[in-house]
Amino acid sequence: MQTGYPNWKRVLWILVGGLTLFIIGKSVVPELLLASQEKVAIVRVEGPILDSHGTVEELRTFAEDPTVRAIVMRIDSPGGGVAPSQEIYNAVRRVRKENNKTVVASMGTVAASGGYYIAVATDRILANPGTLTGSIGVIMQMANFQELLEKVGVKNIVVKTGKFKDIGSPFRPMQEEDRRLLQSVMDDVHRQFIDAVADGRSLDSAEVEQLADGRVFTGKQAKSILLVDDIGDLQDAIRLAGELGGIKGDPRIIETSKPFSFRDFLETKFLGEVRSFSLPNFRTPLMYMWIG
Repeated sequence: MQTGYPNWKRVLWILVGGLTLFIIGKSVVPELLLASQEKVAIVRVEGPILDSHGTVEELRTFAEDPTVRAIVMRIDSPGGGVAPSQEIYNAVRRVRKENNKTVVASMGTVAASGGYYIAVATDRILANPGTLTGSIGVIMQMANFQELLEKVGVKNIVVKTGKFKDIGSPFRPMQEEDRRLLQSVMDDVHRQFIDAVADGRSLDSAEVEQLADGRVFTGKQAKSILLVDDIGDLQDAIRLAGELGGIKGDPRIIETSKPFSFRDFLETKFLGEVRSFSLPNFRTPLMYMWIG
């Protein structure tokens, strides 16, 4: 009796070990197979574009992942700052040229101004029929409180090193030479937008200039004037990206899960809805933004 006991114990441990390996294998092996499967990544640009860091980092990560064959830029944004819009635009171009990966733009409710600027960096642009897009232009908004301050008896005292150092100040009237200087800056940034659209859409600059007066278009109108390639939703964009990326069948979809940010919540859910209400901004930023 005592001699056979260790053998049964050994058999029992073998059975338990085999069952454990089976359970682990059943859960891990499919994940390993999925991890090596070719994928389409989704990068979302949603709400006002106030910072580019997160989006640029996502693009870099997916660009370096050998299993990601294509990227869909899901754009639902009225635009935002000129610099962050340009940085995301340049990051998309790097993914295409340096990493040789397909990038397709999918437009949601709004993909205007800076949102459209980003879209023109992609290989193909798809919009919904009712997407609001275009708004090729630049805007700078400033408030002036001089008369209000005078009514309450407050004086603003400025010490500066040059006559333009306080240009755009809310505490003094804008002079004609101030306006001319700012307009020259605006014209230069506007030209950068026009050139980006002409290059990305293979259009003559003169053709783009006719459309670059800040007007918005529906997705259907934009297709007719070659600002977008086709009408389609996010699923259509994913399928197209997979095809252009050489993936056979339905591609696996991945995207970065972003941690909750109260600031992002306010910017997307609040500022995105009330963007027509402009708070005074003392930095007078240049904006590729549709104020609708």
